[in-house]
Parts: sequence; structure tokens; C-alpha cells
Amino acid sequence: MMKLKFKHQAYQTNAVEAVADCFAGQSQTAGIQYRVAPGRVKPGGQQSLLDNNGFSNNKLALTPPCVLDNIHNVQRSQNLPLSTALAGTKVCPVNLDIEMETGTGKTYCYIKTVFELNKRYGWSKFIVVVPSIAIREGVYKSLEITAEHFLEDYGKRARFFIYNSKQLHNLESFSSDAGINVMVINVQAFNATGKDNRRIYEELDDFQSRRPIDVIAANNPILILDEPQKMEGAKTLESLKGFNPLMILRYSATHKTEHNKIHRLDALDAYNQKLVKKISVRGISVKNLSGANAYLYLGDIELSTGKPPVGRVELEIKQNTGIKRVLRKLRKGDNLFELSKLDQYKGFVVADINAYANTLSFTNGVELTVGEAVGDVNEATLRRIQIREAVKAHFEKEQALFHQGVKVLTLFFIDTVAKYRCYDENGETSGEYAQMFEQEYSRYLDEVLTSDDNSYNDYLRGIEAARTHQGYFSIDKKSKRLVDPATGKKSTETDDVDAYDLILKDKERLLSLSEPVRFIFSHSALREGWDNPNVFVICTLKHSDNMISRRQEVGRGMRLSVNQFGERMDNPATVHQVNVLTVVTGESYIEFVTGLQRDISESLSARPRIADEKYFTGKVFKTAAGDVEVTADAAKDIEFYLIQNGYVDKNRHITAKYHEAKKEGQLAELPSELLPHAEQVFQLIDSVFSDAQLPPIGNDRNIKINPLNANFDKKEFKALWNRINHKAAYAVDFETQELINKCVLELDKELHVSPLQYTVQRGEQKVETTYDEVKQGESFKVMESTLESDKESIRSTVKYDLIGKLAQESKLTRQTIAGILQGIRPDTFSQYPTNPEDFIAKALRLINEQKATVIVEHLVYDTIAETHSLDIFTQEKRTVDLAKAGDKLNRHIYDYVFTDSKIERTFVNELDTSAEVVVYAKLPKGFFIPTPVGGYNPDWAISFKEGSVKHIYFIAETKGSMSSMELRKIEQCRIDCARKFFGRMTSEQVKYGVVDSYGKLMALVK
Repeated sequence: MMKLKFKHQAYQTNAVEAVADCFAGQSQTAGIQYRVAPGRVKPGGQQSLLDNNGFSNNKLALTPPCVLDNIHNVQRSQNLPLSTALAGTKVCPVNLDIEMETGTGKTYCYIKTVFELNKRYGWSKFIVVVPSIAIREGVYKSLEITAEHFLEDYGKRARFFIYNSKQLHNLESFSSDAGINVMVINVQAFNATGKDNRRIYEELDDFQSRRPIDVIAANNPILILDEPQKMEGAKTLESLKGFNPLMILRYSATHKTEHNKIHRLDALDAYNQKLVKKISVRGISVKNLSGANAYLYLGDIELSTGKPPVGRVELEIKQNTGIKRVLRKLRKGDNLFELSKLDQYKGFVVADINAYANTLSFTNGVELTVGEAVGDVNEATLRRIQIREAVKAHFEKEQALFHQGVKVLTLFFIDTVAKYRCYDENGETSGEYAQMFEQEYSRYLDEVLTSDDNSYNDYLRGIEAARTHQGYFSIDKKSKRLVDPATGKKSTETDDVDAYDLILKDKERLLSLSEPVRFIFSHSALREGWDNPNVFVICTLKHSDNMISRRQEVGRGMRLSVNQFGERMDNPATVHQVNVLTVVTGESYIEFVTGLQRDISESLSARPRIADEKYFTGKVFKTAAGDVEVTADAAKDIEFYLIQNGYVDKNRHITAKYHEAKKEGQLAELPSELLPHAEQVFQLIDSVFSDAQLPPIGNDRNIKINPLNANFDKKEFKALWNRINHKAAYAVDFETQELINKCVLELDKELHVSPLQYTVQRGEQKVETTYDEVKQGESFKVMESTLESDKESIRSTVKYDLIGKLAQESKLTRQTIAGILQGIRPDTFSQYPTNPEDFIAKALRLINEQKATVIVEHLVYDTIAETHSLDIFTQEKRTVDLAKAGDKLNRHIYDYVFTDSKIERTFVNELDTSAEVVVYAKLPKGFFIPTPVGGYNPDWAISFKEGSVKHIYFIAETKGSMSSMELRKIEQCRIDCARKFFGRMTSEQVKYGVVDSYGKLMALVK
């Protein structure tokens, strides 16, 4: 069976270190040994076989101010708001909040945190408290499947178990074992009133007359609360006291009560860092036309090369057996009355089909948008349409992903088992939705299957419609029949362990292409159990539920998918081409998206929204040499830059102009003082939230198949492709002394260290102050403020391993770094004592730039036997969003092309109308050149008319800014490597260059 593979992800390591760093200074010691209360054994009873030694967590040795100081350091490093105090509660003094978006591996992070806290500080007793059975079973599964991975990392295993009041021997082992111990407990086990749930507080005969809670409390455990916002009742919080926790770590995407927030990875961070899927919505809406009873549903508008668009419409047609609803492909001029033989369609003649607007209009004035139904639309009709759309979305994704070894799963949530499976005295039969599914699946399968002899056709033919769907519900233990899961009065979740067990057990099996099940029907009450990474389509076949937000609805499918080897499909270049979640909803696109974006925006409420000097001051730039604090002067410079360029409005909210300029790569240049930290300055500006930053939610209706056209088969394109499709490996060989010499010259010329500056403020206490002013630190009024520079040496007070730090961050040897420092002029080196941190940061930047230059200079490419196959043009995304694609093209190998910027769009328009160009292609992401700084994917391949230009074949990179200083150093390095690659691997006829317009391109090829 497939095993999921885990790898080290920087964003997850950051979350782990954020927690561990809060206790820097705590000594690393084994737990405190104590005697476990043996209890009283009834006459004839069994004495515990274990000795009475127990190991509890070591007490927190740090004082509260020390812990708060550490928390501030962690918050500063992430530019989070600084906590004013330790957020102590009645339960315990240390409460840390870790905000992590659904689907980013929250469970993985806190399991790794358990190992890290044990490694650094010796703490070994942990209790994971969860709000539901679903999450409990999921956590246990995660502990199982990550055990080998963490054994490799930390050299030890954790002992873990689910608390069960009937299996109290586990508590004995939890107490007496000196290794890492994790107990998983659901909140109902200690805060509910049932007989079993009260046992934790009772002296039990089968537990030597001891109370389980007392045995747990003696361990002084660290509590990890998963989804704490669901466990905030007064009774629950009171119950947590009984555990005697050393500290509480709270993990959630949506914290309600704030404590000390030490890490944030919210919906926006997760999307921007490409850690979750993109969302696309396929809306369905019912349009009420006065007096119209003619049923029509416009499912899609299809495009094909060289033909006008056609509309896929479902309508009623009179047949010999009666009136049936049938799908027809309609063209301009088609008369529905003639097609249907029904009077209700009189006057319905197709007037226009507009693929850009996604509309089909009739001569009688009726206009339908894709996804709209009119006429007699009851609930059964709506559900059938949803099932049809989900099947269609599934096949479209499967056709693109099958060849990449990615299994596509579609998840239907329903509100009663009877809709899927019915039982009577004759046995079981398919329910209404199962029958609809098989009909719609078989109908669409006939369209997808081709006569070609290929592996995807073979795969589809090998799966019967009845075997490709399965229901996951609760199972009645006596009758073995599927039943509706029982839920509490106020709950949308169930506590059926067996149902979750089946879902989790089958998690890896469902990811395998050899398993025929691709469509899953489940009860909405089991929603929490589903977090399979390969769910690509979600369809809720039930009335919308106010208790479940749209964000929760999509949350079940947000994880990044895996292939047949269990490897995550997270290549940054293609992650959001592969990982798109389609939500098929029973409401319109606008309604769903408005609601979803409102949910997301509310979840980002903690983000700052004002970009001013006050916000920027004291924040931190993360640089290779360490953290650099933003001074008041630098903060003033950033605010002035934003005002000057119209990037903020009068209320200091970021404007659309800023986001537009950033997207186009045309941001105004920063003032010289900020240039050394340009990347960090823009990261800081981007940390200020505006609605323009919300993750885009695509309209799945705009996505059209974009087939290769006749240009792809032109001999000129084949000739171009055969010249550039070679794969290569590179080698670098250079003398160390050459690098040392270049670094010495550059440091002597460019290294200018800023002296340490500090602000002296003179203030007086206000004559009258209020309690709130004292509390907020505003009871003093600043009278004067001066900025001083310290040019004296501070060598004596702070010790730096200068050579070690530079060697570590530049990946050069200590010997090489020593050679550089010995070679620079004495006056250059004399700047070091005045501000060591600035010296290290600037020297490091200059050394790394020279290293990149030397590497590129000495880089040699050699051909390997492999070539890029033409299949990369067919295997990658074969669809396009017409709303973003522009006009139909004449010379490109696809009819439509998506462009990233206005510069690219203008460039395409000029290429397409140029008499000199025969054919051109936007190169797919799968075509890349290996470089020392990662794979590089050029933008365009162009073939010119022979005789019209000097270089017939051209590979172009389109950039908004042509100055190499303004191109980011890494990007520049990749471009330099590409020049070498094409210079070495191709003939004189092929040229590579960076252009910002068609005019610049022609200047290079003529």
C-alpha cells in the first residue's frame, strides 16, 4: 500500500521553533522522578505490575518576565504585535496561540513540537485535547504515520494512546515511562455528564481506588489544544485545571480568545506561499422568468478550433415513450420548437452564443448564463445538475492529472443515507442520488472515451460505474446496514468512531490508481473526518446549513495532492496548476464567492490595515546575517515612499495602485537608504492587509478546453522545438583565489557600514493622567527627541564569530572567508567594530553576489541523452480562463494564452500580428533549464520567417524592467545561466534574450 512521504518544510519548522524559542534559557534535564500513588488493592485484586516510579515534566525554571521577553523576541522576528503581558489564565500561567490555516499540516507541526521540546528541554508528558471524535481519530492516525519520519529526525519514538476510561493501564505507563508520552483525549471524556465520562473523577475499584485525573495531574503535562475555539465553555475550562498543566499550546486556524500569539500562518499566508489548493467555484442558479415554464439548463459553452462555439443545453424533448429531458449541443440558428416538438419552446431560436460572456441568447429576448436553469426546476432537478457538474469537473481534472500519476477524488456530502442506499425486505437498492450519479457518469464517460489506444482510456474502461462510487456512513452493528450518524442537538458532527476509522483506514488506499473508487458519498455529519489530500471536487447535495460556513465547506479539500509515490505535488512552478479545488454549489458563483471571501476576510481580522510610521517602527527585516530592526527614520522613509507614489490613501490604507504596480513588476524605486533591504521592505508593506490581497477564487465556468491547433504541427515549430529540447547537466570549476580577489575588490569599493544609532527622548509626566493612559504607557509626554550615532568600538561588550557567521551563511569555507578578510584594506575592516551586525549583513550580500557571478562565469553545460518530449504541451494545463485570456490568436500553438502582465499581453498582440513571425509558443512549466539557483523556465519560443531576420529562432524572457540592477539577483543569475545554456546547446540560428517589447525583440534578431 502507498505510504505518504513527509519532508522538511521551512514553514512547518518555523512554527515548531516559534514555540520552542519561547523557553530559551530553560535547562535540558530529564523529568522529575516521583512516586506514582499505588492506590489500594481490594483483597484478591491484582497489584500493578509496574514499579511505582513516575517521571513528570520538569518545572518551568524561567521567571515570567524571562518568558515574556522570549515571547517578544519570537513575535518581533515574525513582525507580530507584541503582547503586553503573559496571558495567564485560571488553568495555567503560560498560554501560547499558534495560528495555522486548515490544510497546512497543523497536526504534523504540534507532533514535531513535542519532539523538539523534548530534545531541547527534556519535557516528555503531553496531552492532546480535541473537540470531537473525528479529530481524535485523525490525530491518532497522524501519530501512527509520522512515527518513522520522526524516528529518523530525532532518534526516538513517542508512546501514544487514546484515553479510554475502561483501559486505565495506559495511564500507569504514561506516568512511569521516562520517554515521550502522548495521550489523546476528546473533551467529552472529561466534561460530559455520562457515566463513562465521570469515571475520570471517581475513585475506581479497578484502578486501585485512585482517581484517573489525579494520576494524570501528577505528570504536570503540557496540554496541546487542537481547535480550542470549540472548547471554550466555562465547564471545559474549569475541567482543564484538573490536569495541572505546565503550559497550554493552542493550535487553530480561527482563534476566538486571544492569548500570547507567537505564530501566524493564516489563509492569506497559506495561499501566497502555495501551501494549499486554489479554489474554483462552479455555481448553479435558478432563474425565474415570468410566465415561462419551458425547462432549460445551460451547462457549458464549448470551443473547438476553426468552429463557432456551441452550447450544451438540457431541454425537454417529445419522444415515442413520452417527454424526456435530454442534453443537446446547440448552434446559432437552432430552433428549440422544431427540436423538441413541444409548444412551450415556441420562439426559442438561438440568436447568439458568446464564449467570453458565457451566455446563450434566444430571439425572444431570453438569455441564459452558463450554470443557469429556468422553468420547472425542483430539488431533484437541481441535485441532478450538481451531480452532472461534479462528474464533468472530475473528468476534466482527471484528464490533466492522470499522466502525472495523481488520483482525483470527488466528495459528495448528503444529509440522509436513504438518498444513497435504500433497504427493504428484499435487501438493498441504490438510492436516488446513487442512481442519478451512475446515469450522469455513464453519459459523460461515453463523451470522454476516445478510440485512441492510450493508458487513460484503458484505465476508464477497467472501472465499472457501480464500482467507482462508495458510501461512507455509520454502520448499524446488528443489521450491518448504513445508517445516518447520530448528532447532538447543537452539533453538525457525529461521534461514530467506526465510521471515522473506515475513512482514515482507507485514506492511503483511496489515493492509489489501482483502487477503483473515485467518487465518495458521505454524510455531512462526518465532514470533519475527511481531509484526504486528493479531494479535487466537493459537492454538497443538501440545503445550506448556517452552522457550517463556506470556509468550512471548502476546508475539506484544501490540502495539496500527492502522486502514486506518496510525494506531495508542491513544485512552486506548477503547484497552482495541479492543485485546484472545484466546489460545485447549489447557489450562484457571486453568492458563494461573496460569502467565502467575507469568511476569509473576517478570519484575517488580526492583520494590520494601516501602513504608517507607527506600524513600521520596531519591526524586523529578516536578513541572511540576522535580524535588522526598522528604525523610526527608516519607518518614516517607507511611509513617505508610499505617500509619494500614491500607494496609500489619506487613511494610510494600501491602494489598488500599489498591488497593480507590484503585479506588473513596475513598482517605483525605493530611496537609496532602503535599497539594501528592498525585498524585506516590500514584505513588510505586504504584511499590511487590504481586500485586494484576498486569494482569487476562480469561476470554473470560465475555464474552457484550449486544444493545440494547426500551428503546433507546422514544420517551423517542430524545427524550433528540435533545436531547444535538449536536456543538460552543468558543472562549475573555479579557483578559490579568483573568488577571493573579486570579493576583496567589491568589499573595498562597496562596503559602507552605518554607525549604530540610538534615539534619546526627554519627557515629563503629564499633569493629569488616567488609569488607561498609565496602562497603555501614555502617561508621559515626549518633550524632545534626538538621534545620536555611536562611532566608538563595542568590541569589548559583544562577541561575534565573524568568520564563522560569514562562512555559515555564504556556504564558503572558513579558509576562504579568512582570505577575503585578510585581503581587504585596513580602513574597510575598521568599520567592523562600529556596527558588527551591519558589517556582517552587507559583507555577506556582496560576497554572495560575487560568488553567484563567479559560478555563472565558470558554468559549463553538457548535453545528456534525454530530451524534453512534445508531450509536455499536451500533459500540462490544457484549459484556459477566457476572462483572462484575451482574443483568439492566429500564430500561437494554442488558440488562447494566459499572460501574467500587461507587458506580456501587449507583447503577444504584437507577435500575433507580425508578418515576420510564423509560429510561437508560451513554454510550459515542465520545460526548464537546471541552474545553481533552481530550475529556470523561459517564457516564449518564437520562429520567424526564413530570410526575414538573422536569427530565425528566438527564446524570449519578457520583463517589465530592463536594468539588470532592478532584476532580482537570483533572477538575473538564472537569466545569465540561460544565455550560457542556449549558447552551448543550440546553433547560431537560435538566440536567447530578455525583452520588454516587440521592438526590442526585433532589434535583437535583425
